[in-house]
Amino acid sequence: MRRRHSIVFSVIALYAAGAACQDLPLQSLKLAPGFAIETYARVPGARSLALGPPGVVFVGTRNEGKVYALVNREVRTLASGLSWPNGVAYRDGTLFVAERSRILRFPDVDAWLRGDGRQPAPAPSVVFDGLPRENGHGWKFLRFGPDGKLYFGIGAPCNVCLRDDPFATLVRIDPKGGGLEIVARGIRNTVGFDWHPITRELWFTDNGADQLGDDVPSDELNRVTKTGQHFGYPFCHAGDVPDPRFGKDRPCSAFVPPVHRFGAHVAALGMRFLSAPTLPEPLRGKIVVAEHGSWNRTEPVGYRVVLVDPTGKAPETPLVSGWLRGERAWGRPVDVELLPDGSLLVSDDGAGAVYRVRLAGKPG
Repeated sequence: MRRRHSIVFSVIALYAAGAACQDLPLQSLKLAPGFAIETYARVPGARSLALGPPGVVFVGTRNEGKVYALVNREVRTLASGLSWPNGVAYRDGTLFVAERSRILRFPDVDAWLRGDGRQPAPAPSVVFDGLPRENGHGWKFLRFGPDGKLYFGIGAPCNVCLRDDPFATLVRIDPKGGGLEIVARGIRNTVGFDWHPITRELWFTDNGADQLGDDVPSDELNRVTKTGQHFGYPFCHAGDVPDPRFGKDRPCSAFVPPVHRFGAHVAALGMRFLSAPTLPEPLRGKIVVAEHGSWNRTEPVGYRVVLVDPTGKAPETPLVSGWLRGERAWGRPVDVELLPDGSLLVSDDGAGAVYRVRLAGKPG
């Protein structure tokens, strides 16, 4: 079984790497009725997305060690040589970047963006240092909350293990400097979160544990209703699956259950609430989620972008699928971001691209 998992993972990785150097087969993608997709930009290892000033999108990466700025779709390298700069967040002319063990601040990037991209970008300063350096789930998603603080997750440094704070938490810091505050615990690895547009409650995706079976446990969509809540890991998975090792210590009833279960090993990552008045009716009020796709399931799953009804009144539905062909995937969605015109950006670190999903017939 494990050998088959390794073969599937290798095939997916090699196929995606080859696709990154070729024209992308967008015609093979399936979209919800009335929607179209196009390549917005080719960006090697594209992961987290953040809107900058008008016409600018920032893109973080992981293994590439780079941060990019898409300036009216032109790809510029803002920084390189960083340690897993997955998370990016922009506010008031300053770009914040989450590396593996620290948070950086790039001041006055607006001035650099107004240039032609040939001059050096502003040198960063360190906002927060001393985060764990473990490789396991060390990449971080970064966003500003409604309170003006920077939020990010600190993943568990393993598949399933019991480690002290700050591992397996979602935390926040003051962007001007200050201590680390834990917002929620029991979170194996969140690489996407957003705030409800009305209640301002924090919702986040969480990747379920591996090696417990092809169909358990599900990846989760969770909601934080008060600071300090615990969402189960490593004692309980997906709200109702006691861990074989740690489940005897604390029952599943002691933790906050997920709002929605995506299915096992789909790797639910980036998510956004879709609340802008410019959005078409099929999207308005939904949550859009990027499923990066499984790496060790007997039959691969995920590799798509789905819509979730936060009220639970409607079933989960696919918005874009087709990156997976049998046991081979030519792309892996990572993050989603809403443009002011109501169209949706989707990053893909497998094919090295950022896509734009829009209503069919609407100009690109």
